[in-house]
Amino acid sequence: MTQENLKFIHLTDTHMNAAGKQDGLFSKVHMADNVRKVFKHAKESGVKPAFVLITGDLSHEGDSADYAYIRTVLDECSELIGAPVHVVLGNHDHRGPFREGYLMESSSEEPYFYSFMYDGLRLIGLNTQIPGSHSGELDERQLGWLEAQLKEPAPQGTIVGIHHPVLAIEGMPGDHLLKNRGRFGDLIAGTDVIGVMAGHVHSNNVGTFRGICAVAASGTAFAGELADQDNYAMINAISYNVVSVNAGEGITVRTVEIPTAREELVRFPISLLAAQH
Repeated sequence: MTQENLKFIHLTDTHMNAAGKQDGLFSKVHMADNVRKVFKHAKESGVKPAFVLITGDLSHEGDSADYAYIRTVLDECSELIGAPVHVVLGNHDHRGPFREGYLMESSSEEPYFYSFMYDGLRLIGLNTQIPGSHSGELDERQLGWLEAQLKEPAPQGTIVGIHHPVLAIEGMPGDHLLKNRGRFGDLIAGTDVIGVMAGHVHSNNVGTFRGICAVAASGTAFAGELADQDNYAMINAISYNVVSVNAGEGITVRTVEIPTAREELVRFPISLLAAQH
């Protein structure tokens, strides 16, 4: 892999639980199989990523057994694609069970964040969870750590993975954005950050934030759409992003949708969605 053509895969909102534990809406779609379909499709398409980034909601209110199952699924997928899988946590995740089941360490409510380097490209994963809330923000500890990390530029720049997006989604109700995105923007503006990857909104959206490419991905569990002016619909859809990093020039984002029937799974009043944030 040349530096000029470094690629990674971005997917989000997998909402997986252990076999037999998905009920209600989530019994209509096999979430782990959707994830497997993404990795199989990417491999058959010839994508050779340096890594895979999953930006949160790995599970849907899962316990440690769910996260152990998710780790097994993602380890299999990692072997298939030939690249490591890195994750961040979303509002439907739980830190303690994640650390026990996925990381196989002692339970802790400490935020999960990290930095890795791939062929000169730095990946930073941050934890935007507010425990017990659908909303998200970055705590002071992570903001200080991020500022320190960015003082030394990486040769190919930095990608930041978070769950809650920094750009508004047209028609999306509720305050779905990162609450302290202004502070976050102040920290990354003028640094080597070339992309911010997020999830949460189940809708594909690409724009610029402080002059930096900002992406919100739809997810593998379902897509969210406005059914009409009063109702929100969850649609059976699967997609992922292939991100190419061109040294010194920037990044390109290609959204890949895996064919499905795109049937409506459920719809509900927009007011209910807005009330969660």
